[in-house]
Amino acid sequence: MSPTNPSEPRVLLDGLAMVESARWHEGRFWFAHWGAEEVVAVDLDGNREVVAPGPAGLGWSIDWLPDGRLLVTGQELLGQEPDGTLVRHVDLTPITDYGWNEIVVDGRGNIYLNSLGFDFRKGEEPTSGIIALVTPDGSARQVADGIEFPNGMVITPDGSTLIISESFAGRLTAFDIRVDGSLSNRREWAGGIGPDGICIDEEGAIWTSSADTRTYTQRDDAPEGTCIRVREGGEEVQRYELDRACFACALGGPDRRKLFMLAAEWRGIEHVDDVIAERTGQVLVADVAVPGVGWP
Repeated sequence: MSPTNPSEPRVLLDGLAMVESARWHEGRFWFAHWGAEEVVAVDLDGNREVVAPGPAGLGWSIDWLPDGRLLVTGQELLGQEPDGTLVRHVDLTPITDYGWNEIVVDGRGNIYLNSLGFDFRKGEEPTSGIIALVTPDGSARQVADGIEFPNGMVITPDGSTLIISESFAGRLTAFDIRVDGSLSNRREWAGGIGPDGICIDEEGAIWTSSADTRTYTQRDDAPEGTCIRVREGGEEVQRYELDRACFACALGGPDRRKLFMLAAEWRGIEHVDDVIAERTGQVLVADVAVPGVGWP
């Protein structure tokens, strides 16, 4: 049995719709507020601000370029202008028409984003997803395929490795990052965990939710939600047990030793509109010993 944290997470924000894309940026915790179509930032005292509009629908995420410009995924990749409006950052339609889910930007300004390859809201049969790369000069290309429901991504602090959640495969998958930004040496980093949004710490361990693959529900023998810390190879070394499903996490705070978890009740995609209306979403925060590193 993996150890359970003795301390309980505290609720920083409550009464939210669907919450995803956990980020620490410029002294505040930021997230994508699905169903409300807004990007929200909150400080450690719980003071909340809507900082940008978000696209309609589900499955969009946020990150920043090195110059501070906000990027938002969705049907296309958007960038925030100085007046606050969101405009197309680069045309990605030659790569896919399915839109874009998660995003991570590395220290060189390379943008990695992934696409599911099917519309889960319409009940389409799942197909494999892809990862695309947008380089600082604005060129875009596909750099990986065969991803089983691509979700959260992190890049190690030395910029050498990208790790992605394959939610339907129940594993974390790693790639080496070449000098030109392309990906190689694909390998399983950890299996049997059903990951979603992830973050990485100074010891090279990853925090992630752990849900049942393909159904996005927690395992029968698990609490309603879990956020676990795993090492490469799959060893679970720490966990938080929650009363609702966990969708994403980030390490932040002044020393990056605060674990932020985004959670909400979940009864399957066919009931997501009810979940949004019921406003069960929360931002939870707990203190951890090992600080976060890397991107995001």
